[in-house]
Amino acid sequence: MNQILFIVGARGAGKTTVGKLLANELSYTFIDTDHHIQQTSNMTIADIVSQQGWQQFRQLESQALQQVSQSNRVISTGGGIILSAENRQYMRQNGTVIYLQASASILAERLMQQPENTQRPSLTGKSIVEEMEEVLAARENLYCECANHIINAQLSPEKITAYVKEMILSGIIS
Repeated sequence: MNQILFIVGARGAGKTTVGKLLANELSYTFIDTDHHIQQTSNMTIADIVSQQGWQQFRQLESQALQQVSQSNRVISTGGGIILSAENRQYMRQNGTVIYLQASASILAERLMQQPENTQRPSLTGKSIVEEMEEVLAARENLYCECANHIINAQLSPEKITAYVKEMILSGIIS
C-alpha cells in the first residue's frame, strides 16, 4: 500500500495529534506542513506572517505541501491550506483527504486550553470564539469539497485513529 493521507481541518481540530497516532499505527512517516515551513525557513509562522505577510506564507504552505507529499506518509496540513484551489486539487489527486470536523465552540475551547501564539497568529484579531466561527463559516465548504472522508473531531484521537485504520484495512480507503 503506497498512499498519502492528508489531514485537514481548522486549528484545534486535532490534526497533529491524530496524524502522529495514525502514522505510528500504520508505520508511516508523519509530517506537519506548518512544522516543515518553520524548519525550512528558520522562522515561526507568526514571524513569517508579520514580516512577509499572509500571501507569502500561503505560497510557502503550497510549496511545503508538494515537497512533503511522498508515499506512506500522514500529512497534517495547516488550517488554511484548503484556501487554495490548487492545494485542494493536489491533495485529492495525490492521496486521501480526511477532514477532522468540529464546531467553532469545541475548537475555541481547545485553543484556549493550549494557546500557541508563536505558531498560530490570529487571523482576525477577534476573540478566539468569534475567530473560529468566522473561519469555519468561510472554510467549511472548502474542507468538505476536498475531503474524501469527514470525521467527527469530537471523538478521541484514539477512536479517530482506530476508525481510519479500519477504513484502510477494509479497503474503504485504498
